[in-house]
Amino acid sequence: MRRRSVSSSAIASIGYDPEMKMLEVEFSSGAVYDYYGVSRKVYEALMEAESKGQFLSRRIRDRYPFERR
Repeated sequence: MRRRSVSSSAIASIGYDPEMKMLEVEFSSGAVYDYYGVSRKVYEALMEAESKGQFLSRRIRDRYPFERR
């Protein structure tokens, strides 16, 4: 999956697989997390959010199963 670099102090890049509904987030620390069951609508809202870190904290982190790689 290709990730796109984003302007964020907490997040370095974000990728999305619409078939698997998987969101891939690379944090500035280098940690990579996969979030499962994320709709395209939520992904698009994340990409449009002024603060991607706040959006992730409020709308994704504790709402979707995830795996750290």
